[in-house]
Amino acid sequence: MKKLFAEFFGTFWLVFGGCGSAIFAAGFPELGIGFAGVALAFGLTVLTMAYAVGHISGAHFNPAVSIGLWAGGVFPAKELLGYIIAQVVGGIGAAGVLYLIVSGKSDFVDIGSFAANGYGELSPGGYGMVSVLIAEFVLTMFFLLIILGSTYPKAPAGFAGIAIGLALTLIHLISIPISNTSVNPARSTSQALFAGADYTSQLWLFWLAPIAGALVAGFLHKTLLNKEA
Repeated sequence: MKKLFAEFFGTFWLVFGGCGSAIFAAGFPELGIGFAGVALAFGLTVLTMAYAVGHISGAHFNPAVSIGLWAGGVFPAKELLGYIIAQVVGGIGAAGVLYLIVSGKSDFVDIGSFAANGYGELSPGGYGMVSVLIAEFVLTMFFLLIILGSTYPKAPAGFAGIAIGLALTLIHLISIPISNTSVNPARSTSQALFAGADYTSQLWLFWLAPIAGALVAGFLHKTLLNKEA
């Protein structure tokens, strides 16, 4: 249960900090943090929670990460379902709190995109389904390769959280204009549920592409990049 609570709180913080920065601070007139600030916020959420609860649960905070680590042979299958449920519930909880905050604004009319992910008309840059599918697959694959490599027993100790946080920052710097950046099905689900039917109808892609990328990364690490393989 401690592991599941750690995953709940870690994913809550990721969604609250990352999506919250996009909702509240990115476009604030003249002082907004912009895409770069949002990218940094997502990286900081993972970095901070990696050191806060990583020793408890391994700091996955993402169903694709859990599945990729399983595919890489470093996470047991029996714990997968519990982790994924805790991550999704944590993300939805954070989205609920974000909604309570944003709906209290004096000029609140509607929720807008709510930092949700999308393709086509719902893509920030107007990128189509295939473009978003490729981006999410490739970026998740490399994210998992970085996670698997930096947490490898013979990797330099104590630096994994930094490498992973910076990797997530870079991923967002690349892909916010493409899909609003998912690489995390829990993060996508939490925002889509509040953003509405247009976003939930596209949610399948933000489960399929990250999980596929994570599985490929796990296989590559296990067969090609693991020195002991």
